[in-house]
Amino acid sequence: MSQMQTQSQKILVTGATGTVGRQVVAELLARGHVVRALTRDAAAAGLPAGVEVVQGDLTEPDSLAPALEGVTGLHLITFGGAYFAPLETGPRILELARAAGVRRVTVLHGGGPSPLEDAVRADDRVDWTVLMPVEFMANALEWADGIVASDEVREPFVSRLSAMVHEGDIGAVAAVALTEEGHGGREYVITGPELLTVGDKVDAIAAARGRDITLVELTEEQAVAQWRAAGHPEDVIGFLLEAYGDTPEVGRTVVDTVEKVTGRPARTFARWAAEHAGAFKA
Repeated sequence: MSQMQTQSQKILVTGATGTVGRQVVAELLARGHVVRALTRDAAAAGLPAGVEVVQGDLTEPDSLAPALEGVTGLHLITFGGAYFAPLETGPRILELARAAGVRRVTVLHGGGPSPLEDAVRADDRVDWTVLMPVEFMANALEWADGIVASDEVREPFVSRLSAMVHEGDIGAVAAVALTEEGHGGREYVITGPELLTVGDKVDAIAAARGRDITLVELTEEQAVAQWRAAGHPEDVIGFLLEAYGDTPEVGRTVVDTVEKVTGRPARTFARWAAEHAGAFKA
């Protein structure tokens, strides 16, 4: 674990209203840092009191210049704009960040190659850290409607294994990398503390909400039909079949990044389920 720096720093978080961005914001606040959050719609941000919300768009990097004033750390996402297209603006964003005196940058890996991440990795004038989380525990919220309506989860490949990670732990690793020495030039795979089947997850949610849930295993064909009915595009369906039918080794291997970086164990899915039990109750 790196040396703690106790002085308050000002950090700019982009993607601050996303699943991970909100956790980066919360963790930085808890550690006593000043947080500036970038969003395309400041009025709708809904971020905690004390966060300085600023308007800007990563697809128009010069809009970031005022937001970068006085900032020492910058958290980036790899997609931007209204349609979440891969960002091509990395070199300009980094140029502005260096000019403003930013020393540390984290980038949330988007699941594949991206021009912005390539630009960050190529920059040897800032301490960059690439965050590579596996499946988010928050993905289980996709089951909430079915559980509330019929006490059922309908999924294919129910014996697949996942080292899924609590999104709060992604935020915690980011917060340390943005405010402490020793994380520059690192790529951090971030997982939870255990391997879980779909059944394990369903059991944990049932225990948290105090009511049984039936797990119905779908065939591949049934799953594709269900995903199409839910409006998923064909490329997303193809990705789901690949990710669930043959989970990459990185997604089903527990690593101790959270404990090494933050000094405390990764949070369990049982804890996540307890925190979100209300979402699974009628």
